[in-house]
Amino acid sequence: MTPSKKALENIYGNSTESEARFEKLSSLFTKSFGSDKMEFFTAPGRTEVIGNHTDHNGGKVIAGSITLDTIGAAYPNGTDEIHILSEGFDEVVKFNIKDADKVPKCQGSLSLVAGMVKAIQNFGHKVGGFNLYTSTTVIASAGVSSSAAFEMLVCSVINYFFNDNKLSIVDYAKIGQSAENVFWCKASGLMDQMACAAGGAIKLDFSKSFNNGTVEYEKIDLDFKKYGYDIVIVNTGKGHADLSAEYSSVPGEMREVAKELGVKNLCESSVEKLLEKTPELIGKLNNDRALLRAFHFFNETSRVEQMAEAITKDDGEKILKLVDASGRSSFELLQNCYVNAHPEEQKISLCLALTTQFINKIGKGVCRVHGGGFAGVIMAILPSESVQEYIKYMGKFVGEKNVYLMNIRKVGAAHIE
Repeated sequence: MTPSKKALENIYGNSTESEARFEKLSSLFTKSFGSDKMEFFTAPGRTEVIGNHTDHNGGKVIAGSITLDTIGAAYPNGTDEIHILSEGFDEVVKFNIKDADKVPKCQGSLSLVAGMVKAIQNFGHKVGGFNLYTSTTVIASAGVSSSAAFEMLVCSVINYFFNDNKLSIVDYAKIGQSAENVFWCKASGLMDQMACAAGGAIKLDFSKSFNNGTVEYEKIDLDFKKYGYDIVIVNTGKGHADLSAEYSSVPGEMREVAKELGVKNLCESSVEKLLEKTPELIGKLNNDRALLRAFHFFNETSRVEQMAEAITKDDGEKILKLVDASGRSSFELLQNCYVNAHPEEQKISLCLALTTQFINKIGKGVCRVHGGGFAGVIMAILPSESVQEYIKYMGKFVGEKNVYLMNIRKVGAAHIE
């Protein structure tokens, strides 16, 4: 039993490879749960194209669902228990819905799913017991939101079986965010979940999220394939430092500047006001990096709007220039390409330099830090005909298994007919 060929082609562009994945998934579900009654689901990972580290201060982001996804076979089990198994992972998620409050927090997927159950109930939606087997191609710890893809898959299952598909994309995102904040001990926003759930590329505006807990978004027609380019993600290697303080410093320093501008978050002020106050703030703050990060915020938010306009005009050259400018701003102003305490370890900076050498050689393409930064992942947008050469080139430095070809896909988190 597998999804229809037409449905698979709509999602993946072909059915041969994807059909084999779902045949294996179907077999694993039957073997694990003793039933051949199942429905199929998918949820992609995500890429952030532009808008790096602006969401937490009410900025704007362009992000998109990617062609790597988490898939699942699921069916209600007629009890109050949730059972989830995942290919390649030893952890078994199993608990009674009535006991979700008793599930230990900060304990991996078990805590995450229990948190989702509580959020679904708190938001007035329904949930029942089900069996789920998952399999994923979304790279873990690579800045493409493997956890959010899993969350959105679970939301799709619960929405389809117990809520008549009435939950919205924003509902999905709020459920995932709440689970991460309360049960997973992670201070996440809504961007990852929104980009995984929506499908295609979306422009997100977080300026109102602090008032009503939601986020405005609109779908945009961004497809690098249309311009003859592919997205390649390079996992540069995990840094040895604890990055919590580095991540926290970004919104913290931006809000430090915002406070001096008389507001709580930078979205409530302007770059003109920042320029006016900068002479005073240089001495008062005694933190040049905070000022640089504030300038990044305003310029980056402006770039998002410029890119949205370039997409509307189908201006591929301008789109690439804006991605390049965004990446340079992240490196120079936001400064999230390495950890200051460990200047000897600069895997992101090194891989950006190596990729730039390749781009200079072929004469086309751009590269940038991807996601949160400080360690881990870069993005390269390269001519399709040069991608395999690049994979071999970067493979010499990081291993070919750490270089991933992907693109933006149109289908987000969904039940598959």
